[in-house]
Amino acid sequence: MKINGNEIRPGNVIQHQDTIWVAVKTQHVKPGKGGAFAQIELKNLIDGRKLNERFRATETVERVRLEQKDYQFLYEQGDALVFMDMESYEQLELQKDFVGERAAFLQDGMEVTVESHEGRPIGIQLPDQVTLEITETEPHIKGQTVSSSYKPAMLENGVRTNVPPFVGVGDKIIVDTNEITYVKRAE
Repeated sequence: MKINGNEIRPGNVIQHQDTIWVAVKTQHVKPGKGGAFAQIELKNLIDGRKLNERFRATETVERVRLEQKDYQFLYEQGDALVFMDMESYEQLELQKDFVGERAAFLQDGMEVTVESHEGRPIGIQLPDQVTLEITETEPHIKGQTVSSSYKPAMLENGVRTNVPPFVGVGDKIIVDTNEITYVKRAE
């Protein structure tokens, strides 16, 4: 599907320079002299390169539709992570590097969405929030202010994050998997 250069929005996947890119940031510029254009920050979905490109309203680019399929995380095998297709029960192996640091948040039976282009996986979406237990942190000091002071904590999956002073060892908290930050205490 062809779209004009000024219609590109953050999150759009486009075909440009014979590869696929995702728009990270867009800014529409109307200079005093000359025509308006869209300044787009692109990230290559294959190798992670970044590119800043200008697109005029008259230019057209090919918008790419990614196939999205739901998978269930089964287990970790060496450097590979094994997922099962929720419909066909076929297994898919992805390298830990492909998932990145968020691989630590994968839990048995967790449902994820794998995005692919022409049969090749290019992205994975984890649930936005997961519940984890704190395994170590500094003790709460009575009378300590409840202001925005945070203390470091180690989660059960080995990831470090900052938590409010009232949270202690053994507490379950909800963590944002995208920002790797504390959201709230789990019920």
